[in-house]
Amino acid sequence: MNIKSLLLGSAAALAVVSGAQAADAIVAAEPEPVEYVRVCDAYGTGYFYIPGTETCLKIEGYIRFQVNVGEDVGGDSDWDAVTRGQVQFTAKSDTEYGPLTGVIVMQFNADNATDQEAKLDSAYLDVAGFRAGLFYSWWDDGLSGETDDIGSIVTLHNSIRYQYESGDFYAGLSVDELEDGFYKSGEGPNNVGVAFGLGGKAGAFSYQLTGGWDFDNEDGAIRAMGTVDIGPGTLGLAAVYSSGPNSYYSAAEWAVAAEYAIKATDKLKITPGVQYYGDYYVAGDDFSDGDAWKVGLTVDYQIVDNFYAKASVQYLDPEDADDSTTGYFRLQRSF
Repeated sequence: MNIKSLLLGSAAALAVVSGAQAADAIVAAEPEPVEYVRVCDAYGTGYFYIPGTETCLKIEGYIRFQVNVGEDVGGDSDWDAVTRGQVQFTAKSDTEYGPLTGVIVMQFNADNATDQEAKLDSAYLDVAGFRAGLFYSWWDDGLSGETDDIGSIVTLHNSIRYQYESGDFYAGLSVDELEDGFYKSGEGPNNVGVAFGLGGKAGAFSYQLTGGWDFDNEDGAIRAMGTVDIGPGTLGLAAVYSSGPNSYYSAAEWAVAAEYAIKATDKLKITPGVQYYGDYYVAGDDFSDGDAWKVGLTVDYQIVDNFYAKASVQYLDPEDADDSTTGYFRLQRSF
């Protein structure tokens, strides 16, 4: 009995020691060090380093609610509410050629719960003045109000361009794919164009000269714009001429526009504008003989930082068509 008890006691003690040793052998894994996001101030505010890289990223965008007003603007209705959400990703990193930039802009539009659209609004790379991808041309620029109609119908193209910049001056040349632009009878939407843009600023005066040649339509357009600070606001003037309807300008053979953006307060801006069209509208493959004029008013109010309201109303009176009044009210929050 003593030997049996001794053996049983030894076995129990051995089991306890073995269990203790087995427990001691389990070591909890140490948590991996966390790499916190670092601010990147090399390219301005809003950038941060992508963890584990030397690439800086900025995320920005806006949310917009807008009510459009006009004859049958909403189908059978004279008003239509729409909502948009847009987000932009900008990545930058240093190279031996200067900053390498990549931009992706996604836009989401909703007319209602079922009628919605998601689209790529821009996507391009940029280095040493060269840009390639889907981006807006110089023809997308305009005066600051909503009255002027001096740009292309479609200004977003797959393009390759080079732009030289020095201080307050720039000059560039681009080759644009114009598949969804204007094309005449017998021409398909397989088009290409060449555009140039130059501009700058000298004190209170800024200027821009833009031109483009549409090879398939064998016509081109040229436009000049300028703004100058006068009194409590900024005066803007513009003129455009088109040799014939083409993807760069097809609203009229020529047009002149003017506006005066009045800074009433730090938060309130009031911009009346006017435009006159010569040989307005396209009849077949050429411009018509009728003229038109347009007048409008745009009001911008900054409610708080990054949140503003805008209201605009425009009246158009063509010589060979019925007159029309359109407008909208907008709320927009940027981030």
